[in-house]
Amino acid sequence: MTQKPKKTRFRPLDGILLLDKPSGLSSNQALQQARHLFRAAKGGHTGSLDPLATGLLPLCFGEATKIAGSLLGARKAYDTVARLGVTTDTDDAEGQVLRERPVPPIPLGRLDAVLRSLTGSLQQRPPIYSALKRGGEPLYAKARRGEAVDVETRPVTVHRFELQSAADLLDDGEPLLRLQVECGSGTYVRSLVRDLGEALGCGAHVQELRRLWVDPFREPRMWTLEALRELAARDERSLDACLLPLEAGLVGLPPVELTEAAALRFRQGQRLAGVPGRPGPVAVFGPEGLALGLGSLDGEDRLAPQRLFNRPDISPDGDC
Repeated sequence: MTQKPKKTRFRPLDGILLLDKPSGLSSNQALQQARHLFRAAKGGHTGSLDPLATGLLPLCFGEATKIAGSLLGARKAYDTVARLGVTTDTDDAEGQVLRERPVPPIPLGRLDAVLRSLTGSLQQRPPIYSALKRGGEPLYAKARRGEAVDVETRPVTVHRFELQSAADLLDDGEPLLRLQVECGSGTYVRSLVRDLGEALGCGAHVQELRRLWVDPFREPRMWTLEALRELAARDERSLDACLLPLEAGLVGLPPVELTEAAALRFRQGQRLAGVPGRPGPVAVFGPEGLALGLGSLDGEDRLAPQRLFNRPDISPDGDC
């Protein structure tokens, strides 16, 4: 008789995991595997990576899920390999081939000019196979059913789109370009590569994609699922040591430090007067350096609570 797998006993757990997502898993599949390893009662990721893609996927557990939204808009960097001469319906190697064209000789000067034209503030058309929603349903679900999907362009920012190597192409090997992209929120590397191929007159799709970093994690220490499984088999304390504190995700926000009395009022959801700082979102800390929540300054030195953290290391009366 086959023994049923043990049901995971979840626990309250706060922190941020910098996961090195493997190829072949969706972001949610990777999240759920990591969440079960940590037995985290609550978890979320900070923006999807395509199943084809590998690299940095910040995962938030517990109270850290409250800052996932602020990480979604962060600046990101990728390494990608573009395959010239072939377009697919997903704009990557997992899709069905739509068209094949010969790859003409491409002088490096022309290639650099096209890359520059795809840098800066752009209007980009996302792939039809994407997680963008219309009518509450992801576009990829509509596309898989064979429905016609008309995707509007939207503004994106590409800070860098640079050639790393064209050795394969220049040496009469596979028509591959190795590229690096640095971009803002909402930018699809698949769309950039697709548009690059069209500008070169031969089409292109993403053959490989790896996310290198996401602000504020510019030099991330990433953990693979395999390494996490090995630590989980050893002991839970070793596994938990892989987590970053919630505060690590707040370094991109201006900090506001409160006195003990003001911290208590903030944690009770009260607005505070006499808090200087630039208007806009802020990260709010107590006198011991622990993050209390997210707030907003209004330009008249008034601080309004936006999201409060329920921390086991801070008691309701403000004593740590």
